Amino acid sequence: MEASSDREDQLKRDRAPRNFVTAEDVARHAGVSRSAVSRTFTPGASVSADMRQRVQEAAKTLGYRVNRLARSLISDQSNLIGVVGANLSLPFMARQLDELSRALLRRGMQCLLLNAAEAEQGITPLIELILEFRVRAIVVMSGSPPSSIIDECMANGVRVILVNRQADDAEADTIISDDLGGAHIAAERLLRAGCRRIGVVGSGARTPTQIRRRVAFAECIEEAGFKPVVWSSGETTYETGMEAAEGLLGSHDLDGVFCVTDLLALGFLDGARGMGRRIPEDLSVVGFDDIPQSAWAPYRLTTVRQSMSDLTGSVLTAIEREMHGEGMALVHEVLPVELVERATVRPSIRS
Repeated sequence: MEASSDREDQLKRDRAPRNFVTAEDVARHAGVSRSAVSRTFTPGASVSADMRQRVQEAAKTLGYRVNRLARSLISDQSNLIGVVGANLSLPFMARQLDELSRALLRRGMQCLLLNAAEAEQGITPLIELILEFRVRAIVVMSGSPPSSIIDECMANGVRVILVNRQADDAEADTIISDDLGGAHIAAERLLRAGCRRIGVVGSGARTPTQIRRRVAFAECIEEAGFKPVVWSSGETTYETGMEAAEGLLGSHDLDGVFCVTDLLALGFLDGARGMGRRIPEDLSVVGFDDIPQSAWAPYRLTTVRQSMSDLTGSVLTAIEREMHGEGMALVHEVLPVELVERATVRPSIRS
């Protein structure tokens, strides 16, 4: 009876409110060594069946969970993936982060997200902070890190993967959608619809993606012998799209418009309709990204689609190259895009 009482007292002490249950707590409760607990929760480590059962029962009783962060610091092997992003509420960015984080979890990795929305001095301090967590790789979805911090990451064996952005003279993986090809597709589609008075709408955000799309589209229109009207102001929001419609259509008789993101295009469509323009009879509109809202019945936006699954798959491939011992060979990918025909562009008048 006395031994049973002692065990109950010990259990109460082990369960008493404190921080986290430790491996030492489990070892004491199971009556084994600390190393036995470690071997029990280390895949492939040698431990007897009886010992494993005792440790697992003690861990379950106490509510013990392995401290994977501490284990990664000891072994220099981490399954943490740092992700730096801004404008996370934007539909395309939110969907990208959702798919990437779920894909990482399926592969046994965890996402450490840092919001760069208020990184006024650049994202270098955020990357320096992420490095302190001994991450395996850093995925940069916003901002452009300088080559010096990328070199520091590489020196520590941490891959830096730039998504839809590039860093000059830096040893980083780059994965971008074919913005140039997509802009040409949009221009050709409007020209085939007979559009000749054409505008291009972007926000005031000078992101590499927006610049590539806007410049490439304008060049394509100019090569066809027409001069595009350019709107580049405001934030990348639905409201900016509406403002662009009011500003452009109030002073130009446009019959075709390319918006460099779908979110801008949705605002532009509603703004144009509010001014009495019929879509696509009076005005044809093409977007870019194919966010879910583009397929909604009030919009049915014709747009350029970049495959989210391809983008996520390429990021995972870049991460796992180093994880599988293939060295630090860099990945440079340009992902193909395609036109999604819906209802905002007139039928082609020529093939």
